Amino acid sequence: MPWKEDRCHGPGALRLCRGGAYCGCHDRAVLLYEYVGKRIVDLQHTEVPDAYRGRGIAKHLAKAALDFVVEEDLKAHLTCWYIQKYVKENPLPQYLERLQP
Repeated sequence: MPWKEDRCHGPGALRLCRGGAYCGCHDRAVLLYEYVGKRIVDLQHTEVPDAYRGRGIAKHLAKAALDFVVEEDLKAHLTCWYIQKYVKENPLPQYLERLQP
């Protein structure tokens, strides 16, 4: 599933749309994040519309964000409980070595 910066929420939000198509501002799942240091990103919150919950969409958001952290050689602070859970269930070394307390 593709993800893009969310123009509705501005920088600091990733949008994941069903089927890869552009979706309106009311039909999207988002992951909110903020750079809190030069190379540190805080993954703050995932949000999936009620109609799409239970389909693994938050999992796709979490994976996309963590893969981005790895690809860009960043450190991540995990404020979002769901991303904390995702890392616990998927303790890949490339994720674990980039976590900040």
